[in-house]
Amino acid sequence: MKIALFGASGMIGSRVTAEAAGRGLDITAITRSGSDVPGAARSIKGDMADAEFDARMAAEHDIIVSTTGPSRTGGDHQEWLDALKTLAENSGNTRIFVVGGAGSLWVGDTMLKDTEGFPAIYKAESETGTRALELLRKGNWSPWTLISPAPEIAPGERTGSYKTELEVPAGDAISAEDFAVAMVDEIVEPKHIDVRFTVAK
Repeated sequence: MKIALFGASGMIGSRVTAEAAGRGLDITAITRSGSDVPGAARSIKGDMADAEFDARMAAEHDIIVSTTGPSRTGGDHQEWLDALKTLAENSGNTRIFVVGGAGSLWVGDTMLKDTEGFPAIYKAESETGTRALELLRKGNWSPWTLISPAPEIAPGERTGSYKTELEVPAGDAISAEDFAVAMVDEIVEPKHIDVRFTVAK
Protein backbone atom coordinates (compact mmCIF):
# COMPACT_ATOMS: atom_id res chain seq x y z
CA MET A 1 0.00 0.00 0.00
CA LYS A 2 1.26 3.46 -0.94
CA ILE A 3 0.58 6.30 1.49
CA ALA A 4 1.09 10.03 0.90
CA LEU A 5 1.56 11.65 4.31
CA PHE A 6 1.35 15.42 4.78
CA GLY A 7 2.97 16.73 7.95
CA ALA A 8 5.26 13.73 8.20
CA SER A 9 7.85 15.39 10.42
CA GLY A 10 5.49 16.41 13.23
CA MET A 11 4.71 14.59 16.48
CA ILE A 12 1.94 12.50 14.93
CA GLY A 13 3.26 12.31 11.39
CA SER A 14 6.67 11.01 12.38
CA ARG A 15 5.12 8.29 14.51
CA VAL A 16 2.66 7.28 11.78
CA THR A 17 5.60 7.07 9.37
CA ALA A 18 7.55 4.84 11.75
CA GLU A 19 4.54 2.63 12.52
CA ALA A 20 3.58 2.23 8.85
CA ALA A 21 7.16 1.57 7.78
CA GLY A 22 7.45 -1.10 10.46
CA ARG A 23 4.55 -2.89 8.81
CA GLY A 24 6.12 -2.73 5.37
CA LEU A 25 3.96 0.06 3.98
CA ASP A 26 5.32 2.49 1.38
CA ILE A 27 5.35 6.06 2.74
CA THR A 28 5.86 9.26 0.80
CA ALA A 29 6.69 11.76 3.55
CA ILE A 30 5.57 15.25 2.57
CA THR A 31 6.83 18.33 4.40
CA ARG A 32 7.20 21.99 3.51
CA SER A 33 10.98 21.67 3.74
CA GLY A 34 11.37 18.33 2.02
CA SER A 35 13.67 17.11 4.80
CA ASP A 36 14.28 13.39 5.25
CA VAL A 37 11.80 11.61 7.53
CA PRO A 38 13.08 8.35 9.08
CA GLY A 39 11.22 5.30 7.82
CA ALA A 40 9.79 6.93 4.71
CA ALA A 41 10.44 5.37 1.32
CA ARG A 42 10.89 8.90 0.03
CA SER A 43 10.74 12.41 1.50
CA ILE A 44 9.55 15.27 -0.71
CA LYS A 45 8.60 18.93 -0.48
CA GLY A 46 4.92 19.73 -0.88
CA ASP A 47 1.97 21.78 0.29
CA MET A 48 -1.71 20.82 0.68
CA ALA A 49 -2.65 24.21 -0.78
CA ASP A 50 -1.18 23.19 -4.16
CA ALA A 51 -4.06 21.66 -6.13
CA GLU A 52 -1.85 20.22 -8.87
CA PHE A 53 0.42 18.60 -6.30
CA ASP A 54 -2.56 17.15 -4.40
CA ALA A 55 -4.00 15.64 -7.57
CA ARG A 56 -0.66 14.03 -8.42
CA MET A 57 -0.33 12.56 -4.93
CA ALA A 58 -3.87 11.18 -5.17
CA ALA A 59 -3.13 9.57 -8.52
CA GLU A 60 0.10 7.98 -7.28
CA HIS A 61 -1.06 6.69 -3.87
CA ASP A 62 -3.75 4.50 -2.34
CA ILE A 63 -4.53 6.93 0.49
CA ILE A 64 -3.67 10.50 1.44
CA VAL A 65 -3.11 11.22 5.13
CA SER A 66 -2.95 14.69 6.66
CA THR A 67 -1.46 15.06 10.13
CA THR A 68 -1.19 18.82 9.68
CA GLY A 69 -3.13 21.38 11.68
CA PRO A 70 -3.82 25.11 11.98
CA SER A 71 -1.07 27.42 13.15
CA ARG A 72 -0.33 27.57 16.87
CA THR A 73 1.90 30.62 16.48
CA GLY A 74 -0.58 33.25 15.35
CA GLY A 75 -0.87 32.23 11.71
CA ASP A 76 -4.09 32.44 9.70
CA HIS A 77 -6.29 29.43 10.46
CA GLN A 78 -8.35 30.06 7.32
CA GLU A 79 -5.23 29.36 5.28
CA TRP A 80 -5.11 25.82 6.69
CA LEU A 81 -8.84 25.28 6.18
CA ASP A 82 -8.53 26.41 2.56
CA ALA A 83 -5.61 24.02 2.07
CA LEU A 84 -7.64 21.13 3.50
CA LYS A 85 -10.49 21.98 1.14
CA THR A 86 -8.06 22.07 -1.79
CA LEU A 87 -6.78 18.63 -0.81
CA ALA A 88 -10.31 17.23 -0.59
CA GLU A 89 -11.36 18.78 -3.89
CA ASN A 90 -8.37 17.29 -5.70
CA SER A 91 -8.28 13.83 -4.14
CA GLY A 92 -10.52 12.25 -6.76
CA ASN A 93 -11.58 8.79 -5.58
CA THR A 94 -8.54 8.42 -3.35
CA ARG A 95 -9.41 8.20 0.33
CA ILE A 96 -8.29 11.07 2.56
CA PHE A 97 -7.58 10.49 6.24
CA VAL A 98 -7.38 13.63 8.39
CA VAL A 99 -6.19 14.10 11.96
CA GLY A 100 -8.58 16.37 13.85
CA GLY A 101 -8.76 17.64 17.39
CA ALA A 102 -10.67 16.63 20.50
CA GLY A 103 -12.47 19.94 20.98
CA SER A 104 -15.39 19.00 18.73
CA LEU A 105 -16.13 15.76 20.59
CA TRP A 106 -19.43 15.70 22.45
CA VAL A 107 -19.81 15.60 26.22
CA GLY A 108 -23.54 15.19 26.73
CA ASP A 109 -25.16 17.87 24.57
CA THR A 110 -22.09 20.17 24.58
CA MET A 111 -18.91 20.07 22.57
CA LEU A 112 -15.80 19.63 24.68
CA LYS A 113 -14.47 23.02 23.51
CA ASP A 114 -17.52 24.72 25.02
CA THR A 115 -17.40 23.02 28.41
CA GLU A 116 -16.42 24.85 31.57
CA GLY A 117 -12.70 24.72 32.23
CA PHE A 118 -11.65 23.99 28.65
CA PRO A 119 -8.17 25.55 28.25
CA ALA A 120 -8.44 28.93 26.54
CA ILE A 121 -5.12 28.34 24.79
CA TYR A 122 -6.70 25.57 22.68
CA LYS A 123 -10.00 27.33 21.96
CA ALA A 124 -9.13 28.86 18.58
CA GLU A 125 -7.57 25.63 17.33
CA SER A 126 -10.65 23.70 18.45
CA GLU A 127 -13.00 26.08 16.66
CA THR A 128 -10.98 25.60 13.48
CA GLY A 129 -10.98 21.84 13.96
CA THR A 130 -14.75 21.91 14.23
CA ARG A 131 -14.98 23.81 10.97
CA ALA A 132 -12.68 21.26 9.32
CA LEU A 133 -15.00 18.43 10.34
CA GLU A 134 -18.00 20.34 9.00
CA LEU A 135 -16.13 20.94 5.74
CA LEU A 136 -15.53 17.22 5.24
CA ARG A 137 -19.11 16.33 6.12
CA LYS A 138 -20.73 18.87 3.80
CA GLY A 139 -18.52 18.37 0.76
CA ASN A 140 -19.11 16.21 -2.30
CA TRP A 141 -15.89 14.28 -1.84
CA SER A 142 -15.64 10.70 -0.72
CA PRO A 143 -14.28 8.63 0.87
CA TRP A 144 -12.89 10.49 3.89
CA THR A 145 -12.14 9.75 7.55
CA LEU A 146 -11.33 12.10 10.41
CA ILE A 147 -9.72 10.80 13.59
CA SER A 148 -9.77 12.72 16.87
CA PRO A 149 -7.44 11.87 19.74
CA ALA A 150 -8.38 11.76 23.38
CA PRO A 151 -8.32 15.20 25.07
CA GLU A 152 -4.74 14.52 26.19
CA ILE A 153 -2.17 13.26 23.70
CA ALA A 154 1.59 13.30 24.15
CA PRO A 155 4.67 11.22 23.36
CA GLY A 156 4.74 8.06 25.44
CA GLU A 157 4.66 4.28 25.29
CA ARG A 158 3.53 2.13 22.38
CA THR A 159 1.27 -0.53 23.92
CA GLY A 160 -0.62 -1.38 20.74
CA SER A 161 -3.87 -1.16 22.72
CA TYR A 162 -6.60 1.45 22.36
CA LYS A 163 -10.38 1.99 22.41
CA THR A 164 -12.54 3.70 19.79
CA GLU A 165 -15.78 5.66 19.86
CA LEU A 166 -17.83 7.79 17.48
CA GLU A 167 -18.38 11.47 18.34
CA VAL A 168 -17.58 11.16 22.07
CA PRO A 169 -14.27 10.76 23.92
CA ALA A 170 -13.18 7.13 24.22
CA GLY A 171 -11.12 8.07 27.28
CA ASP A 172 -9.03 10.86 28.74
CA ALA A 173 -5.63 10.26 27.15
CA ILE A 174 -3.58 8.37 24.58
CA SER A 175 0.09 8.28 23.68
CA ALA A 176 1.14 9.59 20.29
CA GLU A 177 2.57 6.14 19.64
CA ASP A 178 -0.73 4.33 20.22
CA PHE A 179 -2.56 7.01 18.26
CA ALA A 180 -0.28 6.12 15.34
CA VAL A 181 -1.08 2.43 15.83
CA ALA A 182 -4.80 3.22 15.60
CA MET A 183 -4.25 5.29 12.48
CA VAL A 184 -2.25 2.64 10.66
CA ASP A 185 -4.78 -0.03 11.69
CA GLU A 186 -7.50 2.11 10.09
CA ILE A 187 -5.39 2.67 6.97
CA VAL A 188 -4.78 -1.06 6.50
CA GLU A 189 -8.28 -2.20 7.44
CA PRO A 190 -10.79 0.65 7.00
CA LYS A 191 -13.72 0.61 9.43
CA HIS A 192 -14.68 4.29 9.50
CA ILE A 193 -15.60 5.69 6.09
CA ASP A 194 -17.16 9.15 5.79
CA VAL A 195 -17.26 9.50 9.58
CA ARG A 196 -15.24 10.88 12.48
CA PHE A 197 -14.02 8.51 15.17
CA THR A 198 -11.90 8.94 18.25
CA VAL A 199 -9.35 6.83 20.11
CA ALA A 200 -8.02 6.63 23.67
CA LYS A 201 -6.11 4.17 25.81
